[in-house]
Amino acid sequence: MLFSGVRLAVLFLPLALHAAEPGVYEATLANGLKILVQEDHRSPAVVSQVWYKVGSSSEYGGITGVSHMLEHMMFKGTRKHPPGEFSRIIAANGGRENAFTGRDYTAYFQTLEKSRLPVSLELEADRMRNLRLLQAEFDKEQQVVLEERRLRTDDQPRAKLDEYFNALTFTNSPYRNPVIGWPDDVSRLTLSDLSKWYQLWYAPNNATLVVVGDVTPEAVLQQAKKYFGPLKPSVLPDVKPQGEVEQKGMRRMTVRLPAKLPYLTLAYKTPSLKTVANASEAYALEVAAGLLDGGNGARLPARLVRGSRVAAEAGAGYDLYARMANVFALEGTPATGKTLAELETALLEEVRNLREEPAANDELERVKAQVLAQNVFQRDSMFYQAMQLGMAETVGLGWRTVDEYVARINAVTAAEVQAVARKYLTEDALNVAILEPLPLPEGVSIPDETQKTGGAHVR
Repeated sequence: MLFSGVRLAVLFLPLALHAAEPGVYEATLANGLKILVQEDHRSPAVVSQVWYKVGSSSEYGGITGVSHMLEHMMFKGTRKHPPGEFSRIIAANGGRENAFTGRDYTAYFQTLEKSRLPVSLELEADRMRNLRLLQAEFDKEQQVVLEERRLRTDDQPRAKLDEYFNALTFTNSPYRNPVIGWPDDVSRLTLSDLSKWYQLWYAPNNATLVVVGDVTPEAVLQQAKKYFGPLKPSVLPDVKPQGEVEQKGMRRMTVRLPAKLPYLTLAYKTPSLKTVANASEAYALEVAAGLLDGGNGARLPARLVRGSRVAAEAGAGYDLYARMANVFALEGTPATGKTLAELETALLEEVRNLREEPAANDELERVKAQVLAQNVFQRDSMFYQAMQLGMAETVGLGWRTVDEYVARINAVTAAEVQAVARKYLTEDALNVAILEPLPLPEGVSIPDETQKTGGAHVR
């Protein structure tokens, strides 16, 4: 193998005493690759994920979308395997594979029968350092990505609104840029841009291997040493902080697009768990989102959809695990006969209630139970277990944060929820966007507008 001179020593730390059962085990190879293993012996399967600490928030003007474009090109062959061979080998071994790019990471994953794990690891190690970027493949994939942009964003009114809205909400944070990239940037990306990005970020010391399934940590470590150990680390650039400037007043925009339904979205600037000075505030914001939209009994569906019937749909959300400061968001579609202005008034009234009236104990406990049940239900999936570990580690929180979630949510008080609402959900931190629908051109149909695209793009 290439780079065989690199020392293969590792630091292996069984950490079950510090984690919920089943325990998470951590290892670090000499070349900097971090390995996280969680045993799950319910079925003879394994999920393998490789997370790179690079996403759209690492990009700068002129090359937005390069992380996502490189994700596509990672399936286009190495010195050892020609284009398409990676996917063919995984399929031949009965597995499934794909990848996704987000603001803060790019990740690649396979799900296989447990004895096939070495197949996954060998292929991922190969393309971590040996990718062949061919002009003909790039030319084809660039058109694929532009078509993906058209289908997922340009032809989706809500996704298009979100794109405009992020650019309004964030002044200098790279979160203002779409994960898939601005169309002019994507169309002007070159093979050289991708090659530089690959050489800069795709290295073992900028990656985390997460394995969850019917495995033992010792066996995974042995296999990881064999395939990833010989890879050379890179000299990574210093990542400078890019804190968002303080917002000094409400911002508002109107977007007019051909669409079936009007739509409203509100966003308050808030810290994430990574950026907040007091971690309890981030968990209180998580519970505040649950009070508004934590199941059918939460305030928005109970009061706005089934109660006053001002909304056909309404929701709220907060991204606890963002790498940078993010937003606390509310959204909705007015019910038939109701206006966007009436819906906005109703949503703002619910935010005012959070600020002025502490939640009753029974409501708070019910919402906590709902939030925790959803978290536990998701963790029943091996794939989602790996997702949580990989995401927390990659954004800089550390995987132990995952196991702290239940205790931290349970510790949130009504007074803390009220305090963060008063501190962060203020008019000066508010951004508002409305979608005013224009008539659809004759013969043109819009897919289900309730199915918005998320922040991550899957190949």
